[in-house]
Amino acid sequence: MEQRDSRTALPTLGVGMVGYAFMGAAHSQGWRTAGHAFDLPLRPVLAAIAGRDAQRVRAAADKHGWAATETDWRALITRDDVHLVDICTPGDSHAEIAIAALEAGKHVLCEKPLANSVVEAEAMVAAAEAARSRGQLAMVGFNYRRVPALTFARRLIADGRLGTLRHVRVSYLQDWLVDPDFPLTWRLQREHAGSGALGDLGAHIVDLAQFLAGEVLVGVSAQMETFVRERPRLDGASSGLTASGGAARGPVTVDDAAVFTGRLASGALATFEATRMATGRKNALRLEINGESGSLAFDLERLNELSFHDHREPAETAGFRRILVTEPDHPYLDAWWPPGHGLGYEHTFVHQARDLVHAIASGAAPSPSFADGLQVQRVLAAVEESAEKNCVYTPIAV
Repeated sequence: MEQRDSRTALPTLGVGMVGYAFMGAAHSQGWRTAGHAFDLPLRPVLAAIAGRDAQRVRAAADKHGWAATETDWRALITRDDVHLVDICTPGDSHAEIAIAALEAGKHVLCEKPLANSVVEAEAMVAAAEAARSRGQLAMVGFNYRRVPALTFARRLIADGRLGTLRHVRVSYLQDWLVDPDFPLTWRLQREHAGSGALGDLGAHIVDLAQFLAGEVLVGVSAQMETFVRERPRLDGASSGLTASGGAARGPVTVDDAAVFTGRLASGALATFEATRMATGRKNALRLEINGESGSLAFDLERLNELSFHDHREPAETAGFRRILVTEPDHPYLDAWWPPGHGLGYEHTFVHQARDLVHAIASGAAPSPSFADGLQVQRVLAAVEESAEKNCVYTPIAV
């Protein structure tokens, strides 16, 4: 980070990204925009992007503003102009890349879920702890924490506005796998993805529930199902959540849906549903938290709003009220538009980049940490274990 941006005299933070598809595009937007929206202590520079297909990674670099390309991530992590490695690959490569990058003296941002197994996640945490002693930081990318309304909801709960929590209910519903002829992409293969809807969507809602409640899950009882067990093998490359398939079919080795109940450390009850088979639901993440003194509700499809009920108000005027989370006093909003001018999905990645840059500049521990990602991984493993044992309540190791 000794290099300086001649336009601003700020020290620069050279970012190297591994992966260039859906999450690569989202993270690129975050890094490209953070220094323009926020006053940062370091200026992110899109130094290099890596991918195995030279033509496609060059196209991604040109589209998203990366200065250079590599076709081997090992070459990327040795570059002198790369200070931080952003991992946007399938889960089967997270541990290898993250550990190597940390050992090479780089900071690391890794997409969720942290890994495909608890063992891999534990190795990543050990590497992150060793790197921390050398000055390198590691963070896992649970971007929904950076929705201003959800960050604000956490503040309200931490301030005691809901009192003792009783219920947490969260669902994340998508429908992109409803068609039985949707091809067999990497997200449907256990060796690459680790799990299906559970890791893809469930990881988000487990993290959100624990982040908002300020406590962890201590046990779960679960069911999982794969509704379409064979799909056309991939014909060519996939892009985001779209792909084309051929005539041959192959086995789906992950879940299509997972439903589970849980108990938080305080005794509060939690319910979760994660599915990619909810016909008509594109990206419906919804949650409600009930406490002794009030409740909060949120819907990602209306992400600039938070519903809040204060149970201490007189009954004749009490009820849920809509809070438009666009005021300068709300989290992150002082950098954006006048009140009432809403933000979108992509802004969560800008906020994620902003927070990590501040952590690197100050040396503060970033959040969520790899240890947080490991804890979510342990919840996912307990869900799978419970489902295999016909919903048996399964404690979560700490």
